[in-house]
Order: sequence, then structure tokens, then C-alpha cells
Amino acid sequence: MITSLLFSLAFVLFGILKPEKLGEFSSYFLLFANDYFGWFYILSATSFVVICLYVAFSKYGKIRLGKDTDRPEFSTGSWIAMLFSAGLAISLFFWGVAEPVMHYMSPPVGEGQTPEAAKAAMKTAFFHWGLHSWGTYAIVGLIIAYFHHRKGYPPLVNYAFYPLLGNKVHGPIGKLINVLTIFAILSGLVTSLGLGAKQLGAGLNYVWGIQNTSLNQILLISFLTVLFITSAYYGLDKGIKNLSNFNIVLAVVIMTVIFILGPTKQILQIFVAGTGEYLQNIVGMSLRMEPFLPDNTWLSNWTIFYWGWAVSFATFVGLFVARISKGRTIKEFIIGSVIVPSLATMIWYSVFGGSALHFIQNLGDIDLANKVMNDVTTAFFYFLQYFPYSSILIVLTLISLVIFFVTSADSTVFVLGMLSEETSDPSNKSKILWGLVIAGLAIALLLSGGLSPLQSVSVAAGLPFTLIILFMCVSFFKSLRREIGVESNKENTMSNHFNKDSMATQDGVSASGGAKRVN
Repeated sequence: MITSLLFSLAFVLFGILKPEKLGEFSSYFLLFANDYFGWFYILSATSFVVICLYVAFSKYGKIRLGKDTDRPEFSTGSWIAMLFSAGLAISLFFWGVAEPVMHYMSPPVGEGQTPEAAKAAMKTAFFHWGLHSWGTYAIVGLIIAYFHHRKGYPPLVNYAFYPLLGNKVHGPIGKLINVLTIFAILSGLVTSLGLGAKQLGAGLNYVWGIQNTSLNQILLISFLTVLFITSAYYGLDKGIKNLSNFNIVLAVVIMTVIFILGPTKQILQIFVAGTGEYLQNIVGMSLRMEPFLPDNTWLSNWTIFYWGWAVSFATFVGLFVARISKGRTIKEFIIGSVIVPSLATMIWYSVFGGSALHFIQNLGDIDLANKVMNDVTTAFFYFLQYFPYSSILIVLTLISLVIFFVTSADSTVFVLGMLSEETSDPSNKSKILWGLVIAGLAIALLLSGGLSPLQSVSVAAGLPFTLIILFMCVSFFKSLRREIGVESNKENTMSNHFNKDSMATQDGVSASGGAKRVN
């Protein structure tokens, strides 16, 4: 994995020394990917959802990720808490209020700031944060888990291609796949750490007036790094699991308070109506393109960008979810990693985004809308000030944000350790090393102004990774069919042996009976 690290470091170093050049390159690459391959992102993301649902509810759903006698290592609650914390958790705070309001103010179709725009905003938020995002994470996790836990291969992406490539997975193609995997994970976490520090800094500035300076952002990165390295050091059972369990409870408490103190009746109506709109229009939304419009900006900036970002993060989230999913059946895996988190996300958006839209559309509070449009990073904190005990809610939110960030980062460090050591239980030395490398790169890019360009590169890198995931699916189905075929042959063989034994027994009985009659 030295090659992967050197390649990633060289690319990030280029971003530090030449942020303008990286910005030009990333903008061109992202624009090219969106313009010419937006249709490919759209089809692929939808395909991942269809594949997940198919394998879950088909004859393959009963296959266990591990030996047939293996059982889950973690309770269902802890398992879902960890995969949710590693996935979209921190984004839900920043976009839970902001995205529905932004779609309401500037919808993809029709006039903004109307009841129809509010309904469309909730439907769109459900779509962006629902089945497609989680399905992209889950398909990678499922395939890695299957080949690692059931087939006994190392937890590396290249081994998912063994049915297609055979021993060539050890050659240049396999090494290239692993290099790209490390790069995607490393660049994704580096940008998330840097941008997360800026967002948390903006929150601290809004709440307590602490200046969001470069020095304070560096201190925040250092503080977060100590926390996530410590969590990763204590491993899955003591560190990551306990933090995830605690934070899911804390997030549910915050959401429940808003539900009770907020417009409860409207929230329930918004959830039911939004779910109906989402399910009714999911096919059209999933395949939506605008070939006859001169400007495709909205689709490129939202849906296509999200699918590219989901693919770029799918390697890390998928590898981590694969690690913690040993012993579960494919059906259990898909329900727990796609359907349950999608439903939880829809509830979250109904409570926070739905309440915000109620304040704006029904109560005429345009100030909240303007605040969201002006500064997404502080919109959630401004929203909380509409409720009693807002100061307590804001503090709890900041705590939850920090923990969600830590659980996402420590999971990533854990995965990088897995990849570098080719084991499912990496050493603490490896986890600490990766944590320090990530923190150092995040600080350097923050100071040089190269974070946003690197984020664009990460998203654009979703294009080749989408192709990789599709070939992983082909390899996965080839292995599944082979396994089902072997099981079927075993059953036929056993059935034939049983029939022969049964016939022999019957012949023996008949012969014995006939002899008695003769006697």
C-alpha cells in the first residue's frame, strides 16, 4: 500500500503547492463528467438500488455473509448505529433544514415559494438522501462482505473481482484498483475533515462569537484528530460502537424534542405526504434528465453531484459496513443498510426540514429562508432558536456534530488500516499513522486553499469508481450463481442417494416379505 500512499500524498501535495491549478483541473474534470456522463451516474445509482432490492428478496437473500453457522458480531441496534454514523449522519445536521428550504426557494421545476414548491422540496430531499445514496453504499459493502466473510478473501476491493480476473487480481489491474480506493478514501476524509472544521468553526462563531480564523480551524482539526484516533485506538467494540450508540440516542433526543415542541401535526402530515410523493414519483425522479433544456445546472449541482459524492464515499463506507456485518444474511444486510436508514432519514427531514418549511410557507417567516440562502453552515443553529430551550438544543447539537464527525473519521482510519495491512483487525500503530497523515494533509490544504478543488476531484473520481462498482456487481452475480448451482447440485446428489437407498430398502423389504410368504 506504499504506492497508494505515495500517489495520494503526491496529488495532495500538488493541491497544497498549486491550489489554483488543482482548482482549474478539478472544475474542468467535474464539468466534463457531469456534462458527458451525467446519464451514466443517473442509470448507475438507480441500478444499485434495483440490485440491492433484488438480491435481498430473491433466492440469494438467505445466503449468509460468512459460514452458515456464523452469527452477527454486533446487536442489530449497534450495527445500524455504526453504519448510520459512518454514512450520512453529520450531513443531516447541515442539510436537514437547508436543503428543503433551498429547493423551496429555487425549485428545479415551477415557481418557488408556493405550496407546490414545498411539497416538491420534501420529495426531492427524500430522494437525494434516501434509497439511492444508501443503496450505493450498501452494494459496495455487500459485495466486499460476501467475498471477505463467505469466500475468505482479504477485505480489499480487488478481491471482489476474483471470479472475473482470477489470479490477475494480484497483478497490475488489482493494484491499480487498490491505489484508486486508497486515494478516494484519503482525499474524501481529508476534505471532510478540513471542511468540517470550517463548518464547526462557523457554528461556534454563530453561537458563542468565537472567531472562525485559520488558527482556530487548525485547533479544531487537532482536537477532532485526537478524538477520532483515540476512538479508533479502542477498536470497534469499545470505541466506535459505544460512541455510535450514544450519539444515535442523542440525535434521536434532539429530533424528538423538536417534534414535540414544533408543529407536530404538520410534521406528521409532511412525512406521510412526502413519502407518498417520493414513492409515487421515484421512477421518474431516478431517471430524470433534461436533454431539451439549454441549462442543466440544477441537475448537475444537485442530483448528479450527490451520486458522484456517494460513489466516492462508497468505498470507505462500504468497506467499514462490510467489516461489521459478518454473520448476517444478504436480506438482513439490505434491510438494515438501505431500507432502515432511508426511512430514518425521511423522518429526520420531515421533522427539521418540514418544520422549517412550515415556518416559512404557513407562518410567513421569510427571515429563516433568507438565513438559509445566505449561510448554510449556520442555518441549523438559527432554526433551533425558534424553539424553547434553544441554548440547550444548540449545545447538544454541537456535541452530536463532533461525535458524528469522530465516528465517521475513526471508521475511515479503521478502513485505511485494514487496506494497508490487508486484515480485518488493523494494528493501533497503523490507525494512528493514518490519523496523523490525514490531519496533516487537512491542515495543509486548509491553509493553501486547496480543500474545495480536492473535493471536486473526489466527486469527479466517482466516474471511474462507478464503472468499478458495476463490474463488482457482475463478479458478485457470477459467484452467487456458481454458489447456488453448487448447492443445487449437492441437493440433487443427496436426493439421488436418498432415492437409491430408499429403493434398495424397499427391495429388501419386498424380498424379505416374499420369502416369508413362500415359507
